[in-house]
Amino acid sequence: MILKDIKIFSQNVQKSSLIVNTILEVKTDFDVIFIQELSWLTICSIPSSMNSEGESLVGVVNHPNWLIFIRNPETMNNFSRVTIYVNIRLSFLRFSLHRDVINFKDILLISFFNNNNIL
Repeated sequence: MILKDIKIFSQNVQKSSLIVNTILEVKTDFDVIFIQELSWLTICSIPSSMNSEGESLVGVVNHPNWLIFIRNPETMNNFSRVTIYVNIRLSFLRFSLHRDVINFKDILLISFFNNNNIL
C-alpha cells in the first residue's frame, strides 16, 4: 500500500495528561500527533532490593490505537519534553526513531518506508 498524504497534528499540552488522553481519543482521523510538554507520570511501584518501598516506574500516556516514539530519560532529571504518537493503522510503514542522528530531549527524528522510499 502506498500512502499519498499524512495528516499531522501538533499540540502543546502544558503537562496535562487529560489533554493528551482527549487528543488521542478525539483526533483519530490524524496519522501522526506531536505532543509538546507532556507529563511524566508514576505508573506503579516496582519491587526493589535497594528500597523497601520499591522504585517508581515512570512513563507517559499510552493508548492502544497509537504507537509511541519517545526518548527514554538517561537520568531522572533528563525527561524528554516531546513525544510522537503514530496511528496504529500506519504500522505497516515501519516507523523508526533515530537517536543515532540526533539525541536531544526536545527533538525527535523519525523515518518510515513508503513505496520503497525512506522518508
